Amino acid sequence: MTGVDVDGTSIEVPEGASLLVAVRMAGIELPALCSDDRLSPVGSCRTCLVRADGRIAAACVTPAVSGVRVETVTDDLRQLRRDAVELIASALPPRALADGNPSELVHVCRSMGVGPEAAQATGGRGGDESHPYVHLDRDLCIACGRCVRMCAEVQGTFALTLVGRGADTVVAPGTGGSWAESDCVACGGCVDICPTGAITEPGPGRGLTSANRSAAALTRTTCGYCGVGCSLEVATQDGEVTAVLPARDSPVNRGHACVKGRFAHGYLTSSERLTRPLLRRDGHLEPVGWDEALGHVARGLREAVDTGGPDAVAAISSARATNEENYLVQKFMRVVIGTNNVDNCSRLCHSPSAAGLTASFGLSGGTDSFDDVERADCLLVVGANPVEAHPVVGARLLQRVLRGARLVVADPRAVGLALHADVHLRPRPGTNVALFHGLAHVLLAEGLIDEGFLRRRATGLPELTELLDDYSPQQVADITGVPAADVVAAARLYGRAERPAIVYGLGVTEHLHGTDGVRSLANLAILRGAVGTDRGYGVNPLRGQNNVQGASDMGALPDLLPGYGKVTDPAARSRAEAVWGVPVPHRPGLRIPDMFAAARAGNLRALWVIGEDVRATDPDANRVAQALDACSLVVCNELFLSETARHADIVLPVASWLEKDGTFVNFDRRFQRVRPAVPPPGDARTDFDVVRSLAAVMGVDLGCATPADALAECGRVAPVFAGLSHDRLDREGAVPWPCPDSGRPGEATLYAERFATPDGRAHLAAAPYLPPGEQPDDDYPLVLVTGRRWAHYNSGSMTRRGGNLELDPVDFLDIHPDDAIRYDLRDGTQVSVESRHGRARLVARVSEQTAPGQVFCSFHFPASGVNSLTSDHADTVTSCPEYKVTAVRVAAS
Repeated sequence: MTGVDVDGTSIEVPEGASLLVAVRMAGIELPALCSDDRLSPVGSCRTCLVRADGRIAAACVTPAVSGVRVETVTDDLRQLRRDAVELIASALPPRALADGNPSELVHVCRSMGVGPEAAQATGGRGGDESHPYVHLDRDLCIACGRCVRMCAEVQGTFALTLVGRGADTVVAPGTGGSWAESDCVACGGCVDICPTGAITEPGPGRGLTSANRSAAALTRTTCGYCGVGCSLEVATQDGEVTAVLPARDSPVNRGHACVKGRFAHGYLTSSERLTRPLLRRDGHLEPVGWDEALGHVARGLREAVDTGGPDAVAAISSARATNEENYLVQKFMRVVIGTNNVDNCSRLCHSPSAAGLTASFGLSGGTDSFDDVERADCLLVVGANPVEAHPVVGARLLQRVLRGARLVVADPRAVGLALHADVHLRPRPGTNVALFHGLAHVLLAEGLIDEGFLRRRATGLPELTELLDDYSPQQVADITGVPAADVVAAARLYGRAERPAIVYGLGVTEHLHGTDGVRSLANLAILRGAVGTDRGYGVNPLRGQNNVQGASDMGALPDLLPGYGKVTDPAARSRAEAVWGVPVPHRPGLRIPDMFAAARAGNLRALWVIGEDVRATDPDANRVAQALDACSLVVCNELFLSETARHADIVLPVASWLEKDGTFVNFDRRFQRVRPAVPPPGDARTDFDVVRSLAAVMGVDLGCATPADALAECGRVAPVFAGLSHDRLDREGAVPWPCPDSGRPGEATLYAERFATPDGRAHLAAAPYLPPGEQPDDDYPLVLVTGRRWAHYNSGSMTRRGGNLELDPVDFLDIHPDDAIRYDLRDGTQVSVESRHGRARLVARVSEQTAPGQVFCSFHFPASGVNSLTSDHADTVTSCPEYKVTAVRVAAS
């Protein structure tokens, strides 16, 4: 800390802080129209002038050195600052300072007594309203550069620049042309940071920014899109959302957001929202009341149990629902129905993470907090494109790289962080295990391992060493297509780093041998001693959906109870039985793919699908449709009439994440509060209310009158959550699990003392490389990889109902130029894509992002039929589908 004197008051400030920080710590408000504490200072506006040891200086760019005496309140300093503000205002038109403009500049002018008459320019520079979420009024731009630095230093997109000279300088897209055609990814950072209203969000939230949000009615909640878990402040008026702002004090997103969390809330008021229950009569879905709908569901469930026993009923819970809702769903299935047939969509994405991390380390979550990961000096990012799929994490990782961390990316595509990598490994899809073994081979061969850690805290080294003899860099190159020299270079970067970290995504898990991939990747951290120590930051999965971690934590799994107690473990069952008061079934239930198979076989008679569009997002979608049609009763909780809902007998209208109360768990195991900002439309209810009401109709009181009650009860079933409560989260914000004690903090970093395996050691895995479930051939010569795009989320049910559809309006098939020539495809051509399982129609986009022989598309547009292409091959341990390897052929359509 550094001691300074501000107007006679002694202040201690952090080393390297500026005088502006010191002045504000002293409680003195200074204008600083070009400054923001997230950005590097430039000192261009001169509105924060102070006197430091007798010399006039801009406080934002002047370091606070020990013993410096700072003056802020003398008349001459006040006049200098007022002159600077008046000069800025004089270059603006009168509307810049008009009543009703809530900008930071207006606030500064009023605090200094500068009136609207100071703004004297005529304007006439025009604007840009081409973008659905970001509008530019050039006449209000003061060229402070905040937006440019925000785009570069926080978001990392570098989409903006300043153009022109002198008084004509103005912000503009760096590519030229309109804002809509630029590289802007609509994170909203420029809108939030603009001090004058030159850059605004159109609509009722126009002008609301971080500087003036205190004047709005705000609800603090957690984003319901990806698994990052950004804290948001939702502004409302007359029961509708007017704007969504990133919370500046959030430990997760630190005042940043992405296009989905920031802007994609138009779906709330879509005319397609379901507002009444729908019951199928004579082949058509018709509106009915809740009593009739729930009565029909209850009768159907009873008939299924009477005919086929409790295991004739299954439920697919939701990664979009809250923890409390997931807890109640699994309790309903086990207590009311008497079956373990409950699963959630983690089955389709990160179930190999849960299995692999548990086998390697003992718990199913990532090993370290993202704050720790961000301190790594070498990042190994595998099978993930966080720049698009987890934009706030992607931005923070990129900033770490730009500040000097080394970066290794393993991804078949040249996208996102791969463009900034020291080494980019591009393995053939389905060859991850061989690649990871090749890296481990080099670590062992070159002595880049922690022998002391391996002796004290790990097992399995002899078996792994023997296996790795068959995975030399050249042998791995033959399997993966990655040059041997790149394998060596990547291993050396990771092996020689002082504090390496591994971050991975669905490119590791969604394979026939996804669990082997997770375990082989975990081997690298164990060999380096970079997990459970201060010499690295472990292995950390990027969860895809907002609460996919929490849905599993709450026990919405066929073989695990809340807190990951096994249903086959008498002690775990006894804990649950003591709380619930009924026996818990001891036989594991059906996984999602098994549910569909059982339905097709006639053994599953009733299926309740909660918040998942399985007909659009699950693999081999035509077979999923057959399963839905085979069930006597299909119940669907939804916001819209999804592809799955079209096959349902009962569709129940439910609340979205902006309309419900509870908690989510993000990708690094942090519990955070979810609070309703607006009421659900019409007669829609929360999933929590639906489950409780259905249980009551069936004659069972589930207890848990409120979501807070449900989380408290979960803590009694699962000691790992016993220290968590809504009250605590309201006070503290984010709390990670494990958290067994309400008087102690949760464990952000795991395994500091011992691993959670039975023997307390990390377990190295010696799993050989095995080929993927599908291989290209002469009939199907290309390999399709599916994944996410930046503007959309999952099946697109929310993001396609708003401005995001303008940003990304069609489903593209990315194809390499060589393949485009080979198959006579041009950019923008309508393409028919066929696999051994089905057909899809997409639009060709010719790009070197994909390697020759590979194509890529998203699954955000169900009408395209992408998941009719994907196969039913699945991870041999967890049944996670092999979305990342499908053999296809293409032709112009």
